[in-house]
Amino acid sequence: MENKRRRVPALAPEERREALIAATIPLLHEHGVDVSTRQIAQAAGVAEGTIFGVFETKTSLVVCSVIKALDAQPTIDALAAIDRSAPLRDRLVLAAELLHARFSENAQIMTAARKLVMTGDAPAHMVANRERLHTALTEVVTPGAEELRRSPAAVASLLLLFCGANTYGPFGDPDNFSGEETVSLLLDGLLIRRGTH
Repeated sequence: MENKRRRVPALAPEERREALIAATIPLLHEHGVDVSTRQIAQAAGVAEGTIFGVFETKTSLVVCSVIKALDAQPTIDALAAIDRSAPLRDRLVLAAELLHARFSENAQIMTAARKLVMTGDAPAHMVANRERLHTALTEVVTPGAEELRRSPAAVASLLLLFCGANTYGPFGDPDNFSGEETVSLLLDGLLIRRGTH
């Protein structure tokens, strides 16, 4: 009996586009921008030529996949779910853990994004994601703003800076700087307090 390759059912162009992007994202985590169209086609269960029936170039597929992978909405939804009645420190620890997880998960994708010449709408998407993430984090900080000597927006910026540098910076170490340690650094500083005067 002849062993025939199972055909993937025909998809509408937009569904095919989304299926190719979905197949590309895990490969970007593994291979970065060096992923081949052969690997993408194999993961998507299509012929290699199918890719070019949907995307002009491999780069355009990779850029669309990077944009999709870096979508901030899942993190924004998780930030929105943090109980605003919890103490400020507890809320910030939860937020920091979410940010650490997001940045760690997307580290390879961010490296891929930096290697690409981002054209078209890609830079605007990246900026919009950062702004949306900052706004969501500011909303987590706002209840209890009277406890802080900086505005909620400034505290959100600092927390994003700490979490981002911990993941992407040359001196970062997510194992040593957990969400709790990051928040302690932000709220308490580094001085040992022997008492207040």
